[in-house]
Amino acid sequence: MVDKTERKGGILGFVACVWNVLWRPSVRYPVAVLAGGGIVAGVLFWGGFHWALEATNTETFCISCHEMRDNPYKELKTTVHFKNRTGVRATCPDCHVPKIWQYKIVRKIQASNEVLHKVLGTIDTPEKYNTNRLAMATNVWDGMKRTDSRECRNCHDFVSMDPEVQVRPAKRKHAEAIQGKQTCIDCHQGIAHELPKDWKQAWKAKWGG
Repeated sequence: MVDKTERKGGILGFVACVWNVLWRPSVRYPVAVLAGGGIVAGVLFWGGFHWALEATNTETFCISCHEMRDNPYKELKTTVHFKNRTGVRATCPDCHVPKIWQYKIVRKIQASNEVLHKVLGTIDTPEKYNTNRLAMATNVWDGMKRTDSRECRNCHDFVSMDPEVQVRPAKRKHAEAIQGKQTCIDCHQGIAHELPKDWKQAWKAKWGG
């Protein structure tokens, strides 16, 4: 018959053995233990990072700030990009966040500046928003010029267009744009948000045309 003291000692001895293996692994297996721990940590970090990235890349997140909800989102709701006969809708990230990963990360880093202005209250009222509207619009247009309207072309692309089913002015303008190597934003400013006051003068001063 096994003595209770021996049985207790056996259980404690097993626990002590497991503890030693976990915290003082044998020199025979340090690489395997470290590699396994590194892999687990890497998976957890990447999963958490990816989750946070996607969580901040939704329209719900964008309009959680009243500055966005009460100004640009309200304007978007009156446009064809929000409601149309086909039911295909563009959300905030569709137009303002790149889909390609490396460009998306750069855009997220740039967005930290927007957090700063959120804290400072730069655009927290309609009056302040309109005061800064031209500067914000110019910044967005500048980015679109540099990327050849990359986010627009996720849905609209000259290659995919059928000019024969377009109305005559659109057919003519798109042909001219292709020939002149223009990009979407050269003609389609203000399609989702109100145009700033004196925007034409600012556009011509910066890009001509």
